[in-house]
Amino acid sequence: MLANEKITLRNRLGFIGLGYLGSRIARRLVAAGFPMTVYDRDHAKAAELSALGAKVARDPKELASEVDVILSSLADDSVVEAVYLGTGNVLRSARPGTRIIELSTISPETSRELHRAARQLNLTLLDVAISGSTRSAEAGTLTLFGGGDPEIFESAEAIFAAIAKQWFYMGQGGSGVSMKLVVNTLLGVGMQAVAEALALGLTLDLPRDLLFDTLAKTAVVAPAHVGKLATAKKRHYAPQFPVRLMHKDFGLVLAAAAHAGLPMPTTEAAAAITNAAAAASETEEDFSVVI
Repeated sequence: MLANEKITLRNRLGFIGLGYLGSRIARRLVAAGFPMTVYDRDHAKAAELSALGAKVARDPKELASEVDVILSSLADDSVVEAVYLGTGNVLRSARPGTRIIELSTISPETSRELHRAARQLNLTLLDVAISGSTRSAEAGTLTLFGGGDPEIFESAEAIFAAIAKQWFYMGQGGSGVSMKLVVNTLLGVGMQAVAEALALGLTLDLPRDLLFDTLAKTAVVAPAHVGKLATAKKRHYAPQFPVRLMHKDFGLVLAAAAHAGLPMPTTEAAAAITNAAAAASETEEDFSVVI
């Protein structure tokens, strides 16, 4: 591909990591008409995309060598590093000019490391962090935050339009994931605040269902938490955003704050309770389980 050529349906996409969000994003891209090659270490997940017309790669290296655009949605920094810089060998397997759209929530430092490594190999990389639940991913209504070259970001509009309702360019490499940490600070702290408010209401003998329903209609509850009140009212905590991932993201937030010498006492308190909830969960549960 040429440096600033717009991505179109003629370009073959490769998608690595078909977890909660990745699988749903990949399905939308296939449905939009993009030719797609996929890889996941869980072969059953890749097979589901194969049934929709995607090609399944044997490993990340094979995928990287035959596509124009590589997307990935991976669990954490260590997996991202392994796929791109370690045994996955994606960066060295990709053809010069290949574009990479890295969707994982990782540390800004790891993201900037990937940007540097990609440039050295004549590859372009965007860190495009995702805000939204599995339902948002299925509906194509995610919010995206991008870091990297602004012209490359603009050239990926066809991909973004297939999976998101809005996308924002935030600045140089690492800026997308930095914005995601800002957003998830409010998401996690806000969820803990909702949980404590509900506990107070129950302690004051307010009727449980009425408490949940009324709180959801007030201006003080963020839209992201309104749906959580509805499911928690039914004591349903099926994972849309697993508590283990909120635990991971709190760790990234507090590590970034510590590196900057920034005290975040409210976030630290919310993180401690989320961490305890993650440790106590015997099955995969949503981060709203703190309620």
